[in-house]
Formats: sequence, C-alpha cells, structure tokens
Amino acid sequence: MSAVIPRRHPAAPSRVPIGVDAFARVLRIRPVTEVEFARLGEALTEGDPLMDDVVEKMIEGAGVGALRPMFEQALEHGIDSVPDAPDFLRSFFEVIEDTPDWVDADRLEVAAQTMNGGGCDGLYIARDVALVGGYAFSGFNQTLLRTGALEKGSNTRFAETSQWALDVIADGGLRKHGVGYRSTLRVRFIHSLVRRHVAAMDDWDSTQWGLPINQTDMAATIVGSLIAPMVGGLGMGLINTPSEYRAVAHLTRYVGWLMGVADEFLPADFRDGIRILHHTSAALSTPDETSAQLARPMAEDPMSWNYPFFEQARRRIAKSQHLSISAFFLGRSAMRTLGLPTRTLPWYPILRVPVNLARSIAALLPGGRLRASARGRDQQLRFMRTMEETPVTIGETTHLSQHAA
Repeated sequence: MSAVIPRRHPAAPSRVPIGVDAFARVLRIRPVTEVEFARLGEALTEGDPLMDDVVEKMIEGAGVGALRPMFEQALEHGIDSVPDAPDFLRSFFEVIEDTPDWVDADRLEVAAQTMNGGGCDGLYIARDVALVGGYAFSGFNQTLLRTGALEKGSNTRFAETSQWALDVIADGGLRKHGVGYRSTLRVRFIHSLVRRHVAAMDDWDSTQWGLPINQTDMAATIVGSLIAPMVGGLGMGLINTPSEYRAVAHLTRYVGWLMGVADEFLPADFRDGIRILHHTSAALSTPDETSAQLARPMAEDPMSWNYPFFEQARRRIAKSQHLSISAFFLGRSAMRTLGLPTRTLPWYPILRVPVNLARSIAALLPGGRLRASARGRDQQLRFMRTMEETPVTIGETTHLSQHAA
C-alpha cells in the first residue's frame, strides 16, 4: 500500500525558482515525471530509520543526557573506543564507519578546495539565494517555527549553518572522525530529536505537513546547501572545471549519505544534483505567510554585524549588498513574495563578475587552486567573525534538541 501523501504536496509541480529553472534548461534537465513527483510526495512521510531508532532507544533506556557522551566519544574516536556502548549505538556506528566503497578521498579534497575557492561569495550565495529563497518552501518553515530557532535570530541560525558547511569543507573535514564528519552526524542526531519532538506536538498536523525533517526536505536541503551555491557562483563569475564540479557532487553525495538521506535522493554527478534540485523545488516551492515572516529579518541582519571601522556605514553597505544578491538571482516576483524590497539594484553581483572571472582563470595556473582555496578560506572565516564575534555551536539555535526527550 502506498503512503498517504500529505496535503502540503501540490497537486501539480510548482513553479521552480527562476535561477534553478534557467540553469536546468541550459543542461536540458527533463521536468519531473508523474511517478517521480508522487514519490517526492510519499517521501514527505519518511524519516531517517537508522538514527531515529538510536534516538528512540536512547530515550527508552538511560535517556539522551546519559547516553549522549557515548555518541560523542564514538564521533571523536570510533565506536571501538566505547567498550560499554549499547548494541543499538554500536550497530549504528558500524554502518557509518563502514565507509562506502564509492567514496573517493581525493575527490573530496578537490571538492573542498573548490568550494573554499569561492571565498565569501560562495557563502553569500548560500545565504542570500539558497537560504532566503528557500523560505518560499513553506513546508520547511513549519518545523523551523516550532524549534525555537527564531528566538536567537536568523543571523545566528545562518552562522550555525555556515559553520557546518565550513566544517565539511575544512582540510580533512570528511575523513573518518574529522570535523565535518562529526558536525554532519551531530546535525543528523539533532534532526532526529527534533523530528520526534515536533511530530508529537499538539499543533502538528501530519496529514497536512507529513513528517518533520523528512526525506524530501533533507534531499532539497543537501543539494540546496552544497550544489546550489556552485550554480549561483556561475552567475557571479565563479567558474570551475568539469572535474571540480564532479568532485563537488561527489562530496554532496557523501555528506548526504552521512546525513541519512536515502540513496535514491543522492546525486550521481553534478548534473544529477541539478536534477534533484529542480525536481524537489517543483514539489516544495509553495510560499505562504511564513515565507516573508522568516525572510524579512535576514534583510536586517547586516545592521548588527561587527566591523572594526566605519561600522554604521559598512552595515548599510552590507545590507544593500546582500539584498542586491537576492534581487539578482531570485527576481522581483520572488522578492515580493518574500516581503523584500523589489526595486533593489543588483549592483554587487555585476561588480564581482570580472573579479571572479580573473580569479577563476588564475586558479587554473600551477598551484592556483591551492592559493585560491587558502585565500577563500581566510575570507570565509573573517566573514564568520563579522556575523558573530563568538564562535557558534552547531545545534544551539534549536532549543528543542536539548530536551526533545
């Protein structure tokens, strides 16, 4: 018997964001089929059985608080370093630590260097296009509004998301027990806690919304976080080689696997990543009143950023700069839907194109990728300090994760 598709799933494919649709047309990505569209609807009811079982057994046993240190010990040093680990935790890490044969460490390294090479512009696209534009996916918002993330503000939430991404693309970040490996599994753990807690809330209507943090939402989030900024980078002159785009898709596939995304929603290559982005957008792009509620604060966040000199002037410039990126990629109609200014001139992307084109060419020279990666990483870390003076902790904006039991 097929799953009952939640009402949030549209009767027909929704309008895909203009930037995603344009790039999909260039690559001749076929529209989502009826079967695929229905499958995306069914997946709105599916979670992460492997991690959900861990959380359930933690709660049924000694409790999350008592068993979480064992989870952390296994993240840092492997499950064999936890001699008294319960069978369910050991079984989970035996699966995770058995890295799939298809994972290529060299390609992960190339991907990390490529993504670092985008510097701040890569993070800007993730913020002003992927995240802000993603608020049009109102089904996402229903979980977010119930997690308490907004209590600490959208600025801290994006900084937390950015810290996860920077951990993933750190040098050696995705090696077993590396910083990106650990951060991704922590996010997966938090997702499961939140999934369980929100689904049990009195005001959560599963017939309308399906399961919180479900497979369709997770697939869209992974490609939106890691593939979409690479697509947007093309619009700002960040050009990479075909092998580098393939490497980024490979990294996305492995990160998605670690995150608990089902194999059917993991990209086989970069073009397939665009297909997943296009198809999930057609199933999820249904804005409502929550879209503007969540997007508008992000437009104001730069007014609280930290600059050593000319702070107020630089804050105003930053606000205009980030709105210009959103306007360039999202278009006037989407800006209106998100409650953002519709007459913003896209000045920043236009100014960046020649700079980034020159740097993209320089990266092709001997040692160029390594130099671009080092420079870009330094820019990204400085931008993180601009947003938040103190380092963020992954999971801190989701207070439910602290007491989801």
